[in-house]
Order: sequence, then C-alpha cells, then structure tokens
Amino acid sequence: MWTPTTRRQHSRARLRYETDLTDGEWAVIAPLMPEPASRGRPPIWTMREVLNAIFYVLRGGIAWRLIPKDLPPRSTTFGYFSRWRDEGLFGRINHTLVMADRERAGREASPTAAVLDSQSVKTTESGGPRGYDAGKKVKGRKRQALVDTDGRALVLDPQAADVQDRDGARPVLRLSRRTFPFIAKAFADAGYAGDRPATATVITIDIVRKPKDQVGFAVHPRRWVVERFFGWISRNRRLWKDPEATLASAQAFLYAAAVMILVRRLGRAS
Repeated sequence: MWTPTTRRQHSRARLRYETDLTDGEWAVIAPLMPEPASRGRPPIWTMREVLNAIFYVLRGGIAWRLIPKDLPPRSTTFGYFSRWRDEGLFGRINHTLVMADRERAGREASPTAAVLDSQSVKTTESGGPRGYDAGKKVKGRKRQALVDTDGRALVLDPQAADVQDRDGARPVLRLSRRTFPFIAKAFADAGYAGDRPATATVITIDIVRKPKDQVGFAVHPRRWVVERFFGWISRNRRLWKDPEATLASAQAFLYAAAVMILVRRLGRAS
C-alpha cells in the first residue's frame, strides 16, 4: 500500500535518471541477462548501463541519437537492443519475471485464466506494417495483449490495425500454449466472439458483454485488468504512438515496458 512512508522509501529522486535501475532491481534482472562475449574486445559499457539507456528511450520517447552523453552512445545501445530484439530476450525475461511475481503474490507460477484485449495506436512516418481500424478510427497498429487476472503481460503481439480482433486473437492464443500451457479460460469482449478464437486452441473464450442498460463508462468484470495494463505501459512516451519500422521492434518495446513494471515491483519486494 502506498503511504507517505513507502513513497519516501521507494523514491527515485536520488537516481541520476528516473529510469535507472536501482541495486535491488538490477539484482532481479542481472541473472537473466546474457553473458558477455568471450572473444573480442572487452565491453566498455556494462549491461546495466545499456538497459538504463533502453529504458530511458522507452520512457522518454526520444530518438536513439538523443541519448544523453553519460549513457551508452546510440550505436552501442541500439546495437544491443537489436540483438536482444532478434533473440527475443525481453519476452523471455518477462516470462521469468511473471512467474516470479506470481509466486511472490502467493499464486501458482503459471496462470490458468487470462484476459484478452487490444489497443489501437497511431503510427508515425517510420513506415512498416499498418492499417486502418474503422471501429476506433485509427490508422496504425493494434496491440493484442493477453494478461493474467492481475494484469501481468503474458503474450504481447503488435499487428496492423485493420486486423479484426477475432483474427488477431488466433496467433496470440497459440503463442500462449508454448509459455503458459495451463491457461484454460480467457475473458474477452464481444470483438472476440465467434468460431475463430474459440477453435484456435483448447482455451475457452468467455465473452464479457456490456450490460444492456449501460450509459457512459463502466468497469466490466475481469476485462478491466487488461485496460489497467494498457494504462501502465502508456506511461512510456515511446508507446504513445508506434514509431517502429518493424513489428519486431514494436514487440520488443512492449515487452521491455512489461519488464520495467515487474522489475520495479520485484525490486521493491526484495
């Protein structure tokens, strides 16, 4: 619970940048980072500083060339980011931290229920796959998110915005079988109704519909946790729009945002 005492205890004001990893947070993520190369020139910058730079770009929404001089230069930072993106490192770290945080909360490491929803965002002139979401009147991309019932990210998949939810759900549900095979039920809105999501996997799709007499905004059971997750990651200005030229980079930043949430939570707990 956040109180004046706990806010002072976990204040980040003493850090160089608000996105810098504390000692406790680095202790959480350090064992999950790849080992330095055994050949070639020894690295000048530590993995901790490279992560600090990536998180700085993510939270600030800046271009790589605008990274401050006391952080690794853009060539180093983007080079590591590209390598980790292609290796799927952020997704693997998120998977491990999700299980650790669930166990910390007294739950089973692998969830049996999940919540599915999407978020449509505009893209920039960077190019890459995009489309037009006629329902939300957004030209850009759609972020499909499968989270557990507490809002932890399980599977994140960026797609063109013109992909219907019932079609975009299929790859997300199928991907979840590799990393979280015990999911038996997923809660979703009416956009996921139909045979395609229902027959994609053995996961049962439970449609949570709006009350017939609803007027204005209302919190819907189960579904609200995924909306909260979108609110959490939207604190990162890099995600206000999707400026990435590739879906792989867009997915890597989504998982990096999820990792930042879990690292801070586990770092405070330790």
